[in-house]
Amino acid sequence: MNIFSITGFLIASVVFFAGLRMASANMLIFLDYPSMFIVLGGTFAATAISFQLDRISLILKIFVSHIIGGRKINYKKIIQNIASVSEAYRTGEAAEQLAQKAEDPFLREGVQLIADGVLDNELIIKILEDRAHNMNYKRSEDAKKIKTLGKYPPAFGMMGTTIGMIVLLANLGGEDAIKMIGPAMGVCLITTLYGVVVANLVFIPIAENLIESCKETHVKNLIILEGVKHILIKSNPVLLIEDLNSFLIPSERMDWREIA
Repeated sequence: MNIFSITGFLIASVVFFAGLRMASANMLIFLDYPSMFIVLGGTFAATAISFQLDRISLILKIFVSHIIGGRKINYKKIIQNIASVSEAYRTGEAAEQLAQKAEDPFLREGVQLIADGVLDNELIIKILEDRAHNMNYKRSEDAKKIKTLGKYPPAFGMMGTTIGMIVLLANLGGEDAIKMIGPAMGVCLITTLYGVVVANLVFIPIAENLIESCKETHVKNLIILEGVKHILIKSNPVLLIEDLNSFLIPSERMDWREIA
């Protein structure tokens, strides 16, 4: 479970509701069903026009699976696994058995291509490069779509506020008109509040989380790609580890002596 992301959402929710509670003891004044309908319904309608709904649903499922079952990528463990597979291959272990040692799916694909023995080394690297690039592009584009959705709720919030203002002004008149302005303005502004909340506490954080996840996954795949190159030429494990360490900051790098 990705405890850090879940904690972040919990903190955001607590801060929001605590802010509402400190602003007013009566929380019901922040509840307005027409405003909610305009923001959520309008956002859903705009999304249906902009993107295929099944694709957006798939992206959100990926995010949920990342939040619930995802973990921060352990680059050190990835390098260690690559070194283990490389050393087994270098010392003569059958390539067919190496795929079982590969813990990461992308590394397993690379090792399986080696084990198949159909493609030469250059083609294997070319295929893995294309897969890594295309995977990163596709996931990045999906994350950008979620970020695009963050533009809709504030826009529909302003639309709801405008509608409320029109209704308010159209009904001004009589002796009690002044008394109506305050409560009516409050209802108008609730729509804007809903739009800002949905955008900044839901869509934009989800998009940023997915973008960050895409970056981490791409770095991981680049490390594996470089590792497969070393596996193919049966590099010395020290050279392999030090080369793969080049992708990481000093605090994350692996000491080759740990597996020597």
